[in-house]
Amino acid sequence: FEQKVITQCNDYEGEVTATLIRKRGLKLSAKAILCIHGFNDYFFQDIIAEEFLKKGYHFYALDLRKYGRSILQNHRANNVRNLSEYYEDIDSALVIIREEGSQEIVLYGHSTGGLIITLYASDRKEEALFDVLVCNSPFYDFNVPWIQKKTVIPVLSFLGRLNTNIALPIGFSKFYGKSLHKNDFGEWDYNLQWKPHVAPSINAGWINAIHDGHLKIASGISVHKPILILHSIKSVNPKHWDEEMFEGDAILNVDDITEKAKLIDSPHKEVIGFGGAIHDLVLSRKPVRNFVFEAIFDWLDKYLK
Repeated sequence: FEQKVITQCNDYEGEVTATLIRKRGLKLSAKAILCIHGFNDYFFQDIIAEEFLKKGYHFYALDLRKYGRSILQNHRANNVRNLSEYYEDIDSALVIIREEGSQEIVLYGHSTGGLIITLYASDRKEEALFDVLVCNSPFYDFNVPWIQKKTVIPVLSFLGRLNTNIALPIGFSKFYGKSLHKNDFGEWDYNLQWKPHVAPSINAGWINAIHDGHLKIASGISVHKPILILHSIKSVNPKHWDEEMFEGDAILNVDDITEKAKLIDSPHKEVIGFGGAIHDLVLSRKPVRNFVFEAIFDWLDKYLK
């Protein structure tokens, strides 16, 4: 793998960079994939690169500003005030990929990355920098009870507009990281400073940015490119370590994904659920992730040459 640091315009925290990671195939190809990670995450999922390189794609991934390789000393990790801040990073990456010869580009996003690329595709309708969207367990709604969605989240979002830096704890399962990392119960190796089991505290500005994105999805948006939305068929929430963690999505409510996916208008939309899949579908146990990749490539064959 190679990496390129992309220097962006300064923002409210000062200097900003994004990091483009690539692994180009040995054969000539006009096809490429650009992967966008989720919250409390960065690119380490080389299994995606392996599978796409075998299928003749060039591989690229992006560590967005304030994540992973792109975190600078002046940054609060994961900090964002509007999800459109990431558009500059994606624009820059797609321009580089096009300049390097790829004519057909898959824009792939996991979790928060899935939310970001869906919004990006809706806002970039007139700009043909990518060809299809693949969303892996997209974060289309907060995984909280209905009453909290109607009360607590809007209040926190409002506070985030008044004072972006109010610190808030993050509430997802610490067991999810343990189900992934090879030092605990998983099979994957990655940097625990960049992807800790317990994410750093978020701020109210982050809540406001995410809530604003969710409201756009809920209001009904359109994308002019084919979109594939993938998810586990069930959610899990064990109160102590349990092998059930390997059987479902421990981060999001999969019903939220399927319901919000109905509100996305696209000329070609497909939504597929997988039994025994975890939140990051491609990190599920091998038989399941094989099914996931098979479904992705069967779908891509319909829309790419």
